[in-house]
Amino acid sequence: MGTVVDIPEFLTATLGFAVYLLGAEINARVAPLRSFNIPEPVTGGLLASLVVLALYLGFGIELSFGLTARDFLLVLFFAGIGLNARLSDLIAGGKPLLLLLILTLLTIVAQNVIGAAGAVMFGYPAQAGVLFGSAALIGGHGTAIAWAPEVADATGLSGATELGAAVATLGLVLAALVGGPIARLLIEGRELSPERPGEEHTVGLPNEVDQKSEIDHLTIMRVLLYLNLAIISGAILSEAISAAGLKLPLFVPCLIMGIVIANLRSMVAPNAKPVSRTPSLALISEFALGAFLAMSLMSLQLWTIAELGLAIAVIMTAQTLFAVVFVIWALFPLMGSNYRAAVLAAGFGGFALGATPTAIANMTAVTKRYGPSPIAFIVLPLVSAFFVDIANAIVIQTIVNF
Repeated sequence: MGTVVDIPEFLTATLGFAVYLLGAEINARVAPLRSFNIPEPVTGGLLASLVVLALYLGFGIELSFGLTARDFLLVLFFAGIGLNARLSDLIAGGKPLLLLLILTLLTIVAQNVIGAAGAVMFGYPAQAGVLFGSAALIGGHGTAIAWAPEVADATGLSGATELGAAVATLGLVLAALVGGPIARLLIEGRELSPERPGEEHTVGLPNEVDQKSEIDHLTIMRVLLYLNLAIISGAILSEAISAAGLKLPLFVPCLIMGIVIANLRSMVAPNAKPVSRTPSLALISEFALGAFLAMSLMSLQLWTIAELGLAIAVIMTAQTLFAVVFVIWALFPLMGSNYRAAVLAAGFGGFALGATPTAIANMTAVTKRYGPSPIAFIVLPLVSAFFVDIANAIVIQTIVNF
């Protein structure tokens, strides 16, 4: 048994910043990473996770990172997404939202079919297929760990929690790598461009930053005030939702309250200095997302993947191929075969295999290079935040009971 070394919160955050900057430096020097739209925190985070793996395999040292600060950054980021939402975008996003809901449900079912077939092929109970499928992929670590005991009770499978966590870990890595190349294939192959090219960036600044953009201590302070108001009111809403018996992650109510605050401000005080879609909000949003993703990837326990060997390699290869084919040949044409559809394709590739932050990071890397797509940043989080957990739970419960 190895030695566990606990990394305190402040040091974890500091390492996360360093890893993010390392990824940015590597991306600046390695053209293929930029060409395939690999997010900077993904480059640095995966490299750091390999160092963590080397420490474990070579010296038996297991690093355990404190991640409370990381989780707050996710809440901060989604509050910013909410502040960027305009009512006109929410209305325009109605049809894409409905289509994305249907496509997500189809993906959940397909992932579990692939997972069940792979589980049986390698001698696992068929119900364990949900841990090779949507519980760990679209659901992520939290859903996989939550459902693992029920799979273990239904099948007698030992190590169900470790299996689900390992699949979710590999899924997160793959999700961070497939979205950018998918977008490059679609956008450059079809010569796509933003429908409204002059629109503001909602997350992150473009690679060619306008030096005249107004970013100073006042604009930053104004954005932080609105973000804090969204988080405070989101926390209050979260308590009310919990009291009503509904369980949602904190970032969902904060996203909702960000939308409410932004649109109330525009109606009540239309002449007030803006916060939504300003360079300052874009800058803070990119910082929060990038630091979150860097810390998430550097803390991956990659050795859990190696312990599962051939089964996880074969099944995850099948899941990745399905996701890529489904996104290119089903999602992209059904969503309109336009620039927004390509951005959503990059995000859905990350979402289907990994998690919402990975999806947003993929879309951010794409829009920084090719141009903004604000509706994509509203539609995908709404699907992943509200719909997917309910649909996933119904499908998983059906399979486990069967």
